[in-house]
Amino acid sequence: MSTIYNQSDKNTHLTWFYITGFLVFIIGVGYIFAEAMGNSAILYGAVIFSTLMSFGSYWWSDKIVLAMSSAKEVKHNENPEIYHLVENLCITAGLPVPKIYIIEDTAMNAFATGRDPEHGVICFTTGIISRLEKIELEGVIAHELSHIGNRDILISTVVVVLVGFVTLLADWFRHWAFWGGKSRDDNGGGQIRVLIMVLAIVLSILAPIAAVFMQLAISRKREFLADADGALLTRYPEGLASALEKISQDTEPLEAANRATAHLFIANPFKGAKVSKLFMTHPPIEERVKALRGMEV
Repeated sequence: MSTIYNQSDKNTHLTWFYITGFLVFIIGVGYIFAEAMGNSAILYGAVIFSTLMSFGSYWWSDKIVLAMSSAKEVKHNENPEIYHLVENLCITAGLPVPKIYIIEDTAMNAFATGRDPEHGVICFTTGIISRLEKIELEGVIAHELSHIGNRDILISTVVVVLVGFVTLLADWFRHWAFWGGKSRDDNGGGQIRVLIMVLAIVLSILAPIAAVFMQLAISRKREFLADADGALLTRYPEGLASALEKISQDTEPLEAANRATAHLFIANPFKGAKVSKLFMTHPPIEERVKALRGMEV
């Protein structure tokens, strides 16, 4: 039986394994495109453009997400009970107390955002606060604090930059090929040049799809890691496991959620539609509960 310590280590190692594989994949795709186009400068341009476009959204990510979710900040005197739960777990975790926001919605959900622990935010729906037991709510809070402590917003932003880079590069290559672009080596190279060109065309179609799948895989692994770290923080995996079961049984969709913010929530905010695991932003609740209940404290 796994312990909460080795489960956390396993999830951390797998996350970085995926990210390393992602980087190797992108370098390979970029190399093929550069060879096909005979111009490596396009790589540098794509990197700079993607980074600048994503930097602003990362820096102001908390304000953007909270505005999109219609969340309102809650001060200590407005809800001292939730504030004290967060504060006590922050002391245990050695984290600064994040700002606390609430979404007026009876659906059960929560998320964390903020570019670093000093700018952390935890947001709860009124439904999750009113319908979970204290020990279950502590499990949810610990999970979200783990996202903040693990700097998951930074990691997800890096991954978004990488996905954007692949998509942008693929779009540029297809436009170049469509308009009859020629590389500087078109007069030589023979079969190797033809092979590289065919491979680049195939990658321009498949690479963005593969990049999104990798992004989703990393997102799911970060959820497992936050579950394990949250259980380590509370020393009571059953609290989060029970909370996840109740959230999964809630059939009410979260009205404030949208596709751009869905990956941030502790559980998929959209209800009803069955989605293939490949396209899921979160691991199945059943797998998360099983992993939590399989841990030894």
